[in-house]
Amino acid sequence: MLYSQTDAAAKRAAYRERLATGELLRFPGAFNPLSARLIERKGFDGVYISGAVLSADLGLPDIGLTTLTEVAGRAGQIARTTELPAIVDADTGFGEPMNVARTIQELENAGLAGTHIEDQVNPKRCGHLDGKQVVDEQTALKRIRAAVDARRDDNFLIMARTDIRAVDGLDAAKDRAKKLVDAGADAIFPEAMRSLEEFEAVRSAVDVPVLANMTEFGKSELFTTEQLASVGVNIVIWPVSLLRMAMGAASRALDTLNDEGSLTSQLNAMQHRADLYDLIDYESYNRFDTSVFNFTVEK
Repeated sequence: MLYSQTDAAAKRAAYRERLATGELLRFPGAFNPLSARLIERKGFDGVYISGAVLSADLGLPDIGLTTLTEVAGRAGQIARTTELPAIVDADTGFGEPMNVARTIQELENAGLAGTHIEDQVNPKRCGHLDGKQVVDEQTALKRIRAAVDARRDDNFLIMARTDIRAVDGLDAAKDRAKKLVDAGADAIFPEAMRSLEEFEAVRSAVDVPVLANMTEFGKSELFTTEQLASVGVNIVIWPVSLLRMAMGAASRALDTLNDEGSLTSQLNAMQHRADLYDLIDYESYNRFDTSVFNFTVEK
């Protein structure tokens, strides 16, 4: 009932243990707390919280317009509803290295299991759009060092995302990944890889976990979990997929209302009321309410 029964520290420790096995961990993107609970119900390993989804939820493009307060607040709402570890996109850290440090502590306070900080110029762009720019090497390394120095829980996972592949090529991505690891990054997120071979090249270049972003309509082919595992990828995210599916369904429902005047023909496509109540554990609230308010008023 209410929120997760597993505290944030325990989630982080368990996540670290799973990563240490070398297996591929699957993190679909949640677009709200209820979808995070569904991800858990379906047997996935963790929950991803996308900056693009948080922006879209506010009706904004993914160009660095969200604030730390907005991201930490919404990510905390999502993280606390599930027993799974949740990792969140922190863009460029919301400012200079000192801002990055504060970002890490705010996300720790919000109950997240980890985050990634990227090396784009601020304000950033969606990782699968053209025209990106990356900061110089020293700026990128300072961001990661600041994040690591600010961390209070050693199990809070600090990932370094690099977008340099689209700017300077694969060799530059491998080189930067190595230096980001030397700066203290616990994992590497190489954005917009073009092939399995490119993921494998980054995997071979570093001795920390590697994350693959399987976002639709982007630069990367949509590889299967089996393909990614075969080249040593350790974490795979589908950041915007559930939001895209939900918005597609919402659009079709509105078209049906326009065309037919009711949603009777779409009932089979809906989550049933009983399934929703089961997902939010309605019965536990009912039992709690009954056990607390069990008195009668004397007349």
